Amino acid sequence: MGDKGFSALRPVFCLASFIVTLHLVNGDLSYSVPEEMKRGSVIGNIGKDLGLDLRTLSSRKARVDFEGTRKRYCDINMNTGDLITSERIDRESLCGKKPSCVVKVDLVLENPLELHRLSLHIQDVNDNSPQFNDNLIEMEIRESADKGNRFSIEEAHDADIGQNAVQRYNLQKNDNFILAVDSNKVELVLENTLDREKQREINLLLTALDGGSPQRSGTVVIHVTVLDANDNAPVFSQAVYKASLPENSPPDTIVINVSATDADEGVNGDVTYDFGHISDDNVNVFSIDHKTGEIRVTGVIDFEESSSFEMRVKAKDGLGLTSYAKVIIDVTDMNDNAPVIYLKSLINPIPENVSPGTEVGIINVQDRDSETNGQVRCFIQQNVPFKLVPSIKNYYSLVTTGQLDRELVSDYNITITATDEGSPPLSSSKTVQLSVADINDNPPVFEEQSYSAYVTENNKPGSTLCSVTARDPDWRQNGTVIYSLLAGEVNGAPMSSYLSVNGDTGVIHAVRSFDYEQFRSFKVHVMARDNGSPPLSSNVTVSVFISDVNDNSPQILYPAPEGNSFMTELVPKAAHGGSLVSKVIAVDADSGQNAWLSYQIVKSTDPGLFTIGLHSGEIRTQRDISESDSMKQNLIVSVKDNGQPSLSATCSMYLLISDNLAEVPELKDISYDEKNSKLTSYLIIALVSVSTFFLTFIIIILGVRFCRRRKPRLLFDGAVAIPSAYLPPNYADVDGTGTLRSAYNYDAYLTTGSRTSDFKFVTSYNDNTLPADQTLRKSPSDFADPFEDLDASVEVGAF
Repeated sequence: MGDKGFSALRPVFCLASFIVTLHLVNGDLSYSVPEEMKRGSVIGNIGKDLGLDLRTLSSRKARVDFEGTRKRYCDINMNTGDLITSERIDRESLCGKKPSCVVKVDLVLENPLELHRLSLHIQDVNDNSPQFNDNLIEMEIRESADKGNRFSIEEAHDADIGQNAVQRYNLQKNDNFILAVDSNKVELVLENTLDREKQREINLLLTALDGGSPQRSGTVVIHVTVLDANDNAPVFSQAVYKASLPENSPPDTIVINVSATDADEGVNGDVTYDFGHISDDNVNVFSIDHKTGEIRVTGVIDFEESSSFEMRVKAKDGLGLTSYAKVIIDVTDMNDNAPVIYLKSLINPIPENVSPGTEVGIINVQDRDSETNGQVRCFIQQNVPFKLVPSIKNYYSLVTTGQLDRELVSDYNITITATDEGSPPLSSSKTVQLSVADINDNPPVFEEQSYSAYVTENNKPGSTLCSVTARDPDWRQNGTVIYSLLAGEVNGAPMSSYLSVNGDTGVIHAVRSFDYEQFRSFKVHVMARDNGSPPLSSNVTVSVFISDVNDNSPQILYPAPEGNSFMTELVPKAAHGGSLVSKVIAVDADSGQNAWLSYQIVKSTDPGLFTIGLHSGEIRTQRDISESDSMKQNLIVSVKDNGQPSLSATCSMYLLISDNLAEVPELKDISYDEKNSKLTSYLIIALVSVSTFFLTFIIIILGVRFCRRRKPRLLFDGAVAIPSAYLPPNYADVDGTGTLRSAYNYDAYLTTGSRTSDFKFVTSYNDNTLPADQTLRKSPSDFADPFEDLDASVEVGAF
C-alpha cells in the first residue's frame, strides 16, 4: 500500500516512447515526454528536426542548458543526433499538482551563436498510489446522533494528476454508515442509529482508487467509538484561508490564524487544531498552535524552491468530531539571489591577428529571482579590447573591439559584471582569462640602421670585426633570429670569401687578411630572419673600413730603378747657388701619414755642394760651382715615410759637372775604379776559400792513411768506385766518388776576365733553382763612391 511499483509501469513507458510527439512553433521544438523514462531513452532527433547533419552538430558544439535547475535531464548523443534522457524525470518533484509541467531547455549552437528553445512537456504516469495522511482514523460518535449526520474524513492524496489522481472511494459494507463524496470532500453519513449497548466500537475500511492503468489504491481504517451525545462538530470560519508570505521570512513568523467554533459546551466544545495532509517537503516548514490555530514559520521559505504552499488544517473537538479547511500560502519573491555568470564557450588562446568583431566566447547569465528581480544587465568595466553583445535571451557574445597585439599585451583578465534590477540591486562578477597566441607578424629589427666596422690591414683570418643585433618581439620560434650574409662580390670574389657571420650571435668575422692597397672599404648586407612560418626578415648594411698599416716602403720613380743602364744628370759649371739640378720622385702605396715622404741626402761626394728639399725631393746647389769641384758627383738619397715604424728606400743620383758632352769621358769609366775594387775583393775571397779547402783535403788524406796503418783496410782509394748499394738514400754519385745529396749538387763557374766582369755563381741542380746557364749580371749603374764602398743598388730598410 502506497508503494510506487515502478516495475509495473514499464509497459506504459514502452508504449509512451512510441508516442513522443514533436511540434515546431516559431522555430522552437516541443516534445512530449512521459516521466520516469529510463536513462538513455530517445526523446527525439535534434539533427533531423533542425535539418542539421551530425558533422554540423559536432563542429558547432551543440549542447543543451537548463534553467533554474542543476540537473541535466537530457543530453545530445553526438553520434546519432538523438536527444536522450540522462536523469530520472519525476513530474511530481518538478511540478507538483500543476496541471501542466514544462521543462525549458536551451539548445545552443556556436559559430555562429544560435539558440533554440526546447520545451519538454512532462506527461504524468500513474506511478503514485493514493495515500491517506494516517493509517488509522479515530472517531468518537455519540449514540444519540441522528440519522443523516455527516462526519468529515480527510481525503486521500495522490501525487499524480488528472486521471491518475484519486477518482473514487469505496467504504467497506457495514450496517451503520455510508460514504458521501463531493468535490474532494469525503464524509461518513450515519444511515442507521448507533446503539452503544450493542456495539461500542466499529471498524470501517475506506479505500481510495485512482483512474490510472493499472489502477492503484490506498486504504485507511476508521475506528469509530460510540459515545454519549456530542451533537456538533467544529466549524471553520472560512473554507479556504489565503495568506501572503515574503520569502526568507525568519522562523517564528506568524503566517495566518485559522479559527473554528463548536456549538457544544464544555469538553464537547473544546477545539484543537492540527495539520491534515501536508507534503513531506513542507512538513518542517510550518507549525500550528494546537489551541489557537496560529500557523508560524519553522523552516526556510525560498520562493525559488516553492512559490506557494497548500495544506489541510483539521479542527477537532473534545470528543473527536472533526472538520477541515484548506490553507493556501503564496510566497512573495525577494531579491535574494545575485546573478550567476556561466562561461559557456571560450576560444583560448586567441590568435593576435583576429579581426575586430570576432566572437571569442559565449556568456550566459541566470538570476533565480522573478520579474524585475530577475532582469539582469551584463557589462565589462575595464578598458580592454573586448565587449559583450546581447545575443539571445540571457546569452551574451564576448567579441573583440580592436586589433590585438601579443607583443603589447599577451594576457587579458576580463572581469564581467552582472547586476539585476532588484531593490537593492545585487551583482556578481566573473573573471575570464584570455591568452593571445603569437602570430609571426613582426620581422626582426636591427638595433641600428647601419653598422660600421673598422679593421687594420694584414689582420689575422678569423678575427672579429663587429657584431650586429636584431630583435624580434614575437614569441618562441617566431622570435628566434638567424643571421646570414647576402650574396655579393668584392673585387670579383664572392663576399663569403671575405667575411662570415655567426648565425646565432650575429658576430662578423674576417675570413682572410685584408690589404688596404687593394681596397679601402666595402659594404656587406646582413640578413636577420626569424623561424616563423612564413619567415620574416630584414636587412642591414655593414660598412667595413680597412685602416692602413705602414707595410709599404717608398717606391722611387725617378731616377728609374737600376737595370741594364744608368742615368746621369749634367750640371752646368756656371750653376749658381740654389739652382735646381734634378728631382727625386717617389711614391708610397700607403696612405695618410704612412705616405708622407721626406727626402735626405745620406752620402755625397761633396757634402756641401748639393742639398735636397725635405718634402719636394728637389736637388739644388748650395753654392756656386767652382773649378775645384770634382766633375763626377755621386749622391745617395734616402726617401723615408712617416709611418710607425717608418720605412725607407735609397737611390743613387750621378751628376756630371760639365758644360759640353764632349768633355765627358766614356761613362763606363765612372764606375771602373769601383768595379775593379770590388772584383779584387771577390778574387781574394775566392783564393782564401780554395786554399782552405785544399789544406783541409790534405789533412783528411793524411788522416785516412794513418788510420789504414792501424786498422784493417775498410775503405778503398779514390781509383776504386764504391758500389752504389753502400751509398745512403737520396745521395748521388758524382764522377763515381761524390756523396753529396742529389738535391744539392752544384757546378762552379769562374770569372771570364772581361771588363764588364760577368760572374757566374754556383748553380744548384735543385728543381727549385734556375738553370745553370742563367747568370746574374751587374749593370753599369752599380757605381760606388770613389772614396767609400757604397752599395749603389736600391735598398729598403727600417728606421
